[in-house]
Amino acid sequence: MATIEFTHATRWAEFLRQTHCAWVIAKKNARIYYMKGPVVTFGIVFPLFFYLSFAAGHNAPVEVMVPGIAAMALFFTASAVGPLVTPWERQARTFERLVTSPASLGAIVFGDVGSGAAFGALLALLPLVTALALTTAQVGNLVPLLAGWLLGATAFSSLGVLMAAPASDTPSQVMMLSNLVRLPLIFVSGVFVPHAQMPQWGQWLSPISPLSYCADLIRVGFGGNAYFSVTVDVLALAGFSIAFMVGAHFFHRRAQYGPT
Repeated sequence: MATIEFTHATRWAEFLRQTHCAWVIAKKNARIYYMKGPVVTFGIVFPLFFYLSFAAGHNAPVEVMVPGIAAMALFFTASAVGPLVTPWERQARTFERLVTSPASLGAIVFGDVGSGAAFGALLALLPLVTALALTTAQVGNLVPLLAGWLLGATAFSSLGVLMAAPASDTPSQVMMLSNLVRLPLIFVSGVFVPHAQMPQWGQWLSPISPLSYCADLIRVGFGGNAYFSVTVDVLALAGFSIAFMVGAHFFHRRAQYGPT
């Protein structure tokens, strides 16, 4: 009995230690990388002008425009940190020291995901608040909006960390891969064109994009109708988050230690 209690206490102590390591890594990322030029460019400026350039030729109602802008801003900001942090650290030879520290690879992944999710959730509030102040759009249901915001930030940040898993120390290469993945996901997510107006092939591809479910929850938060159900949206975003983090852990381990 004493041995079992000692084992449980040891595991709990190790869990707390790794949680603290993840928190320290998240703070380190926030302090060093949040205001880097490429993060701001790819996370804020690019999605804003990308969406506005599309919306300029479409006479879409405010109820469609605002949720779309908010979802896109969240998608790009939350997924902008992960693809840049790891290549920068590999370039500076600090990633190897991080891997050999007491922090486990899981704690490193959680720390990177946490920093990206916090960055996206906080910074994407800027276009959301601006849109609420300058348009007639109003929040109709706060719970789906918060669920979409937090779960979406986590899923998008996890996707960014997953895309940083290839063993490259060149940020431009990782960002090229990142945009190669993110841009197609945008066009099948129902952000630009409502799902009901998309071609059949677009409706078939829409469920593979985590942005589809996040935008759906945000749309419900602004009083719109859900294309999927709210339950499906929540479960899908949670599932994407877990799958992306597991994949990031696997590929980071493979890049660091080789096939096992």
